[in-house]
Amino acid sequence: MKQQVLVLYLATSALDAPVVGWSSYDGTGRTHPTAGDGDEPPYETGVDALRDGWRLFQASQLIPPYPGSEYDTSFLKHEFFFEKLS
Repeated sequence: MKQQVLVLYLATSALDAPVVGWSSYDGTGRTHPTAGDGDEPPYETGVDALRDGWRLFQASQLIPPYPGSEYDTSFLKHEFFFEKLS
């Protein structure tokens, strides 16, 4: 059994929020994705990935911003990991 991993960064912590960034990794060897290899996300939302058979196995913690840093630029907070087994 081999694993495919899809990482979706969403606009908010809700799974039905729009995808703003993504990464994918294919342990099956059928595809060879690389960073920046597409302009369109693989799914519009996290729910769309679930509907296509991806299993959610990790969501980022909801950590409130430190007071005074609400508008600082940093990492993408709303990260969701999905997997498919083949």
